[in-house]
Order: sequence, then C-alpha cells, then structure tokens
Amino acid sequence: MNIKQSSTQKLFVLDTNVLIHDPAAIFHFQEHNIFLPMIVLEELDHAKKGQSELSRNVRQVSRFLDELIKGANQKTINDGLPLSRIEHNPNAESTGRLYLQTIQLAALLPANMPGQIADNSILNVVLALSKEYPDTKVVLVSKDINMRIKAAALELNAEDYHTDQTIDDIDLLYSGSTDLGADFWQKYGTKLTSWQELNRTFYQLNDEIVSQSYPNQYLYSEGETPFEAIVRSCDGKSATLEMARDYRNQHNNVWGVCARNREQNFALNVLLDPDIDFVTLLGTAGTGKTLLALAAGLTLVMDRKIYNEVIMTRETVPVGEDIGFLPGTEEEKMAPWMGALMDNLELLGSRSGHDEWERGASTNILMSRVKIRSLNFMRGRTFLNRYLIIDEAQNLTPKQMKTLITRAGPGTKIICIGNLTQIDTPYLTPTTSGLTYVVDRFKNWPHGAHITLRRGERSRLADFASDVL
Repeated sequence: MNIKQSSTQKLFVLDTNVLIHDPAAIFHFQEHNIFLPMIVLEELDHAKKGQSELSRNVRQVSRFLDELIKGANQKTINDGLPLSRIEHNPNAESTGRLYLQTIQLAALLPANMPGQIADNSILNVVLALSKEYPDTKVVLVSKDINMRIKAAALELNAEDYHTDQTIDDIDLLYSGSTDLGADFWQKYGTKLTSWQELNRTFYQLNDEIVSQSYPNQYLYSEGETPFEAIVRSCDGKSATLEMARDYRNQHNNVWGVCARNREQNFALNVLLDPDIDFVTLLGTAGTGKTLLALAAGLTLVMDRKIYNEVIMTRETVPVGEDIGFLPGTEEEKMAPWMGALMDNLELLGSRSGHDEWERGASTNILMSRVKIRSLNFMRGRTFLNRYLIIDEAQNLTPKQMKTLITRAGPGTKIICIGNLTQIDTPYLTPTTSGLTYVVDRFKNWPHGAHITLRRGERSRLADFASDVL
C-alpha cells in the first residue's frame, strides 16, 4: 500500500454508514484521496441482501467498486485506483484516488477498549494512517455521532458527511412567502398596473423588491388595506401578481374546511390550482397540513373531477423496512400507519350529513375514492390523473423522493407534507432530508409551489403545549 499525497491533499477514511447513505460518496471529495478499511468492505458484504433501500444502496456501492477495480493488478491497487476510471463518474471533478486496505495495520488502540469491534477497527486504521503519514491530514468521515465523539477522544480528525446537505442552515430554507411591509400601498402603489382577466385580478409590479421572487411565491401586506397575491411570473425587473382567493370565509369553503390563517389560505390556493403540479407543505404538528391537502384533493376529485382518485402514502418508520406479515391487503397493512388520514377523513365525512347514517355513508363514499399505498411497492409504477399525497415526507432521502416524484404521469399532482423537526430516519437531518431537497430544487419551477405553515390550529391545548413544552 503506497499512498501518494501532495501537500494540499487530504486522506479521507470513510465509515460504512457514509457509503450506505450515499453510494456515490467516493466521488464527492474532488482532488482528495479516499481510503476504505477492509472492515468497511466486510460490513457492506453483510448488508447487501434484501429489498430495502439500504440493501440497494450497498449493492450500488459494490458495483462502483467493481468498476473501479476491473482490470487492475496488484500494483495498481497498491498505488491507488484513479476515481476517473469510471466513465459515468457522478462527479467529474473527482480526481483523487481510492486506496483499499491491503495490509494489516499496527494495532495502536488498547485491546480492551470498549465499544463495537467494527468501530474500533476503523478508528485503529485512522490512527495508524495518522502515525504512518504525519504530513498528511487524515480525516474520518462518519454519519455516526458517537463514532465522531470517540475519534475526538482519541485526538483524531473526524467530520460528518456534508456533501448531501441541501443548505448550510435550515433557517435559510425557502419559506414560500414574503412580507412586503405594512406600507406596501404607499411605497409601491404608483408602480402597480392592474387588470381583470377571467374574473381574476392581476397586477404588474415594476420594482427591485420582486427581483428575487420565485414562481408561485406568496406576497402579502398586513397594512390597513391587506394585500395577498401570488407571483405568476418574474423576469428579475418586474413581476406579474395574481390576487389570492380568500378561503377564510364559509362561502368559499373547501369540502367544509375554511382557512384559519394567511398561510393556510395560500396553501388552499395552490392546492386547488390545477396548473400547479407539485406542492410542498411544511409545518409543525397541528398546522393543518394533512387536512388541507385531503380537503383540496376531495374537492378536485369528487366535485371538479380533475383527478380520478386521491392516493395517500407515507414512509413506514422504521424506515425502508418491510411492512411485515400483517393480515390483509396492502391497504389493511398500511392502516396502522394511516391514523392521520383516517382522523381527517372522519372529520371531513362528518361535515357531509346531519345524522349518523348520512355521516357513515359519506365516509364510505370518501374511502372509495381515497386509496392507501405503501412506498415499498412504488418502483416501476406510473400514476395517471391522480392526486398523490406523500405524508411524513421528512423521513425520505433525496433518492427516495426522486423515485416517488418520477412516478407521476400525465395529469397527476403530488403533495409532499412533513415536519422537519420530527425526523425519525437514521442519519437524516433537516438539511439532508429529501423534503428539504425538493423544496430547494423546485422553488424556481413555474408549476411548483411551497408554503411553510407557522400557526397551529388544532386546539388551544395543543397550541399551548407547543409553546411551553
């Protein structure tokens, strides 16, 4: 094993969980070199069997390594495998080399050191490389917080895997709405041109305040004359705005549901707009994400007949695991995970009748147009003219999110809802969640919209608990 390093290169030792999390991780370190301990390859081999997302990622890692090592001799392996050997390299800037552990490194850790043997073996490799190459910065990359803490205790360099972070700080995530200020009319009234079209009011605003606007962004002013509009187009110098419909009064209720605050009103505007194919709703518990999405879906399916049916799915936590040997059909297996759907359907059905028989009949009719599907069986499917709700989307990885969204066929609308403070998937954080990923990537698309719901509307008890607990 002959590691050649320049003074500016680092040597990154990858933990197994990094490769499982991102199979293309070895290509994301640019000019720096990568080292894979033999214990990492052993752990990958043990995890390759199965149909879970984890197993599929492991098999992809193995395919990448197989392509890199194909045709290589022992000298080539000892001198490091150029990452440019793969023609379809996911990152063309990766000019470093991949080194595989080919010799037994000196055991520098205490033999009785507590902890997992695999973790200790990787730490020993990092320690041995640091001693053997004192002029090289050797860095352990791991998604395991405890592993990084152990490395720090041994005075070793350790980092999280940051390449898959969509943004540096979750507070910088696009919120979908902008406050124009209470003095909006005084400041910009002379720069507005208005007109009517198909009973809708439009404005042309020529000012630098809209230079950073995104399609379908929500602009509002809370002055004496409230102003709420949706950006329909923007060329950097001017924007075309459409006045938002007011769903806060009973006259414009959506399947018996009225918006209770500004963000909910905007959510209903974009959920009911057939020209918007993709909507993301963020918010804490009780902000009405599921209820709004379901009420709008039933209106579009049952009343307006734009879509054939509502399909609702969510990640079954523990993540990526089989939904098990529960009796019944796919919908019956998913029923334990769909409590939120059933609660909201019961609420919406109760608004359709005055007695128990009418409410029961209404709920049965609604259930006939609402289908529950498992994420485990989404690969290869195409949804035509469907209204698809992806619940608990914060638990999905960017790769899983891509798999789901690309299932959409002609005439399908996808709604992703979630709460970034309640991520249950191992190694996912608010900055690496698939939900954050799609919010950031879709904000410039004219057929996508996003809104962050901020106010809880569940009950005064729930609101108080959210504030003080």
